[in-house]
Amino acid sequence: MIDLNASRVNHHSFILTGIPGMPDKNIWMAFPLGFLYTLTLLGNGTILAVIKVDQSLHEPLYYFLSILALTDVSLSMSTLPTMLSIFWFNAPEIAFDACITQMFFIHGFGVAESGVLVSMAFDRFVAIQDPLRYASILTHGIVGKIGIVVLTRAVCVVFPVPFLIKRLPFCHSNILSHSYCLHQDAMRLACASTHVNSLYGLVIVIFTLGIDALVILFSYILILKTVLGIASRAERLKALNTCLSHICAVLLFYVPLIGVTMIHRFGKHLSPIVHTLMANVYLLLPPVLNPIVYSVKTKQIRRRITQVFQRRKNRA
Repeated sequence: MIDLNASRVNHHSFILTGIPGMPDKNIWMAFPLGFLYTLTLLGNGTILAVIKVDQSLHEPLYYFLSILALTDVSLSMSTLPTMLSIFWFNAPEIAFDACITQMFFIHGFGVAESGVLVSMAFDRFVAIQDPLRYASILTHGIVGKIGIVVLTRAVCVVFPVPFLIKRLPFCHSNILSHSYCLHQDAMRLACASTHVNSLYGLVIVIFTLGIDALVILFSYILILKTVLGIASRAERLKALNTCLSHICAVLLFYVPLIGVTMIHRFGKHLSPIVHTLMANVYLLLPPVLNPIVYSVKTKQIRRRITQVFQRRKNRA
């Protein structure tokens, strides 16, 4: 046991890590990261603008897509301050309270995005299972209530995390292993038992992300069962095609998440650069690629974006 009275240090700040072992190379990451953040803002901003302007897109599917875009932007903005401070200004220090705040928003928007993906799976199930009653089941009011439930759930399950971290004594090192603050990363620096933190983190993963993944899987089993009951092959393909964008979004969210979890649990022998790369991919990849996927795979959005560019070209 560590003598807490002798060794306890209440750190007022943490030190974030850019490229492990190569701090002089941080500047080379500044430009790719800046490019990715720019793509995130432009892509999701375009999706939001197109849905707002085009009255034909004022449907449940596109409302959920708007919520997904807002969540992606918010998640990216949660990591932006520390990313910029490290890679652009070579200032890796972050105040303890600022780190806890960032931790809350990163985990909160992560849980919210998972909830939005579940909502979109429900939307696709209703659209294929009962297309004639689709508009009457998923009214604007119902969509709004679903959005509120998703956000409220995220806030409620992540709300205890800052307090669980705040109660821990920190001693010796205050160097985090990522360029942003995560619960599991800060927890390992504590010099007291972290069983409660670990247990609560596991509960969150199982009862939010884990159950969400199972619900999405079950939804698609029901969707596939319904589609296979359609007589026309062309109609079957058309029905499945409406789900492709959502399937891609689900994979973009859960595959990197599983990868980060597996590396964190079983890849301790791997290079720290691998851990950093996977952690950045997990948070940066979905916000960048989701707008591209929906722009390419959704005919209505693609057509609207094409019309906007054609008008600008004609004016020029």
